[in-house]
Amino acid sequence: MQTIDYDLRSVQEVRDLARKGQIATEKLATYTEEQVDHIVRNMVRVAEENAVMLAQMAVEETGFGKVADKTYKNHMASTLLYDAIKDMKTVGIINEDPINKTMDVADPVGLLMGIVPSTNPTSTTIFKAIIAVKSRNAIVFSPHPSAAKCSGKAAELMAQAAVEAGAPENTVGCISMPSMPATNELMHCKEVKMIIATGGPGMVKAAYSAGKPALGVGAGNSPAYIERSANVKQAVTNIIASKTFDYGTICASEQSIVCEECNKEEVIRELKAQGAYFMSPEETEKVCKLLFKNGHAMNAKFVGRSPQVIASAAGIQIPENTTVLVGPQDGVGEGYPLSYEKLTTVLAFYVVKDWHEACDLSIQLLQNGIGHTMSLHTEDRNIVLEFTRKPASRILVNTGSSMGGTGGSTGLVPSFTLGCGTWGGSSTSENVSPMNLINIKKVAYGIKPAATMAQDDQTFNHPELASIPGAYGNVVRQPQGTSCQATNSQYLSPSQYQNSGISYSVGCNSCGAANNAPAASDEGIDISQLNDMIDALVKALRGE
Repeated sequence: MQTIDYDLRSVQEVRDLARKGQIATEKLATYTEEQVDHIVRNMVRVAEENAVMLAQMAVEETGFGKVADKTYKNHMASTLLYDAIKDMKTVGIINEDPINKTMDVADPVGLLMGIVPSTNPTSTTIFKAIIAVKSRNAIVFSPHPSAAKCSGKAAELMAQAAVEAGAPENTVGCISMPSMPATNELMHCKEVKMIIATGGPGMVKAAYSAGKPALGVGAGNSPAYIERSANVKQAVTNIIASKTFDYGTICASEQSIVCEECNKEEVIRELKAQGAYFMSPEETEKVCKLLFKNGHAMNAKFVGRSPQVIASAAGIQIPENTTVLVGPQDGVGEGYPLSYEKLTTVLAFYVVKDWHEACDLSIQLLQNGIGHTMSLHTEDRNIVLEFTRKPASRILVNTGSSMGGTGGSTGLVPSFTLGCGTWGGSSTSENVSPMNLINIKKVAYGIKPAATMAQDDQTFNHPELASIPGAYGNVVRQPQGTSCQATNSQYLSPSQYQNSGISYSVGCNSCGAANNAPAASDEGIDISQLNDMIDALVKALRGE
């Protein structure tokens, strides 16, 4: 019996999934808004019913995060998402302007590829499946190998729920034998029309290099600035809640705290009161050696881990009630590894003189996660406006970054794909939603006569065109305020022209003495007469 290699079988599976997904996409494109919403509601119901089970599977398989928090992320990706998108129009006419006589008509983009990270595997799968179906697109998932089982289960549940509610078979598919060749094949399949890439920098870069539209998510490195007017206790509460949520696995989570000299002691005191452990330089070095490898690339073994696990592995003693590990830093970049992204329960700590220094420091920190997210805690609206200039797509105020960036604690659309804009090499700066997964066709009725558009346009005034025969009928508009009353913007028959009072003079009828015009009537004229008339008109317009 012939044995086929794993990578070849995985590639063949991808091709089959893509072909079936294309068929499902074509069928789904004919569905009404009511049919789509019925399907989506059933997917949300099934996701919510299995939220705890999927969270348990994710923690068991990856070792990242907490079951309770992953359960809430599944809830965000289903119920909270549905509440935000249920009234979005994604089928047929989605907008109409009766004054300008235009209509926006939605069409699905086509078969989607969804890349799933190991940090948020089940919530990302649920989220992408729901926004795909809401926009009438089928989707095929490529899960991270270390989260293939839980991602596959989430995709299976979404597929069953969709079909149960009337969706075509294969509306949701998932690679069961993940491999790099399989992922690469799916990226380049002709059936796939768009890639939604959530994962590491290498995977996102590969998605953008596939030669088709992609919605990618770059690395985050969110600074949290506690400005002098902030409610320090509330600011620290939000930061600790956010950084400990699922042990810091959300890419929008805080990576560093920035405070001012004037509130430094209060901030440190409140952080310690809420379980933060400030590491000595020696302890910080031990933790950094553990967390990072090959420079500032994070060691996957310590992604989404408790501070107790990290401290134990680093050989340092911390209190049992420790919530986060904090390492004071004096700089950014090489030599300061804590200034980079850390998807775990470790924070860098900086002190600045004032908001001007905080601005400069924030920009430096964002260079290592440019375009993603930053947060600030302040009661001064002018400070908020100053920080809107920073290269971050989400600027969050008085909230935790993890919850705020994903739309849990803010008015942003709940999303597990957070665009970083052109700063981060992304095609969008938004929280990705169903609206990013549709083509919008413009229907526009004519509202101006096409044949006389230039002649009728009162803002179009270029007398120099008079020297060009046939240019827009050689229309010459008189400047406003002159005594000329005749209009040359209308086409007249010969008899109408004679009766209009327009003469063949250097100026118009009221500006100069008229020359005798050739006799005109509605009867036909010979070519010689016509040429004479044209020559006379051209000379008059030239002022000859």
